[in-house]
Order: sequence, then C-alpha cells, then structure tokens
Amino acid sequence: MFHAVSLRKTWPLWSAFALLVLATVIQLHRQGRVAWCACKQPALWNGDIWSAHNSQHLLDPYSFTHALHGVLFCGLLWLILPRMRLVWRLWYATGLEALWEILENSPWIIDRYRAVTISLGYTGDSIANSLGDLACCALGFLLAWKLGSRRSLILFVVTELLLLCWIRDTLILNVIMLIHPIEAIKTWQMGS
Repeated sequence: MFHAVSLRKTWPLWSAFALLVLATVIQLHRQGRVAWCACKQPALWNGDIWSAHNSQHLLDPYSFTHALHGVLFCGLLWLILPRMRLVWRLWYATGLEALWEILENSPWIIDRYRAVTISLGYTGDSIANSLGDLACCALGFLLAWKLGSRRSLILFVVTELLLLCWIRDTLILNVIMLIHPIEAIKTWQMGS
C-alpha cells in the first residue's frame, strides 16, 4: 500500500526526469552525436584530455566542471525559487544542464572550442558523455544542497584548483576562453 501511494505521488517527477533525458538524447541524436565513442570500445572513464576519446566516454576530467554547474545551479535556483521543492529545483538544474549539452554540441560552439580553447580537435560529446554530464550536474547540485553555501564555495574553489593543476583547464577558464579568449591563457594551457 505504501509503495502504491508513494509511486502515485512521485510519478510526475520521475516522468518529468525521464522526458527531460529522452528529449535531450533525441536532440543530441538529431545533431549527429554518436551514442558512445566511435572506437567501439566503451569505457566509463577516459582521463586523457588530449586524445580523441575525450568527451566520448561516460566520464572524463571535464565531468568535474559539470558537477560545478550543479553547484552553481543549486545556489542560483535557491535564490530564485526558494519555496520550490528541492526535487523540482533539481529538475530545473538538470534541465539547464541539458540545454547546455545541446548548445555545447551545436556546430557553432564546437567550432568556437576548436578556434579559441585548448580543445583543438574537439568534435563534440557522445550522447553517453552528455548523459554522464547530466548526472554529474545532478550530483553537484545534491552535494551543494547537502554541504550548504559556505562548504559548497570551498568545494568549488578546491575543484577549480585541482583541475588547474591536473589539466590546466577549469570551468572559469573555459567560460573566459569561450567568451573572450586570451592568447596567454591558451599558450599556458598548451604547456608552451
């Protein structure tokens, strides 16, 4: 009895999440995204940002930046929609991430990445990688909700610093380079 009542109350939420993911997958497929890496050897993780496998498997170093999207969306949606139930704010955050995944895989953004960032050979994400990014965003959102604002800020800064040391790229650097590229940053990122 409890499960039937519980399911009846939550089916709109689960349906909304399922529709969001399905719509994202359909749109990415329409944009010509491959389901998983063209190498036909799907892996859960690829840590080499310089290889053709970057953004082609479920997770990669940039997955951490998508978790930071979730941290930012959690704070933003808490400010904008403080009375909305947490699960629906999570849905909106995931929806914003889905919109980014669709935009990120548009020819204009792919060309922009190739032209002005260190992602010289970037061809877009696989659908699996985009779904991994959606999951990382949701995880980042839930972590931020659990940690609160002060500890979420610490998490954000520490993650950015770790990525800076590890791959010479971060969410903040990525945004800067997409909006207003700085050649000195690109040269440093390339290791020159």
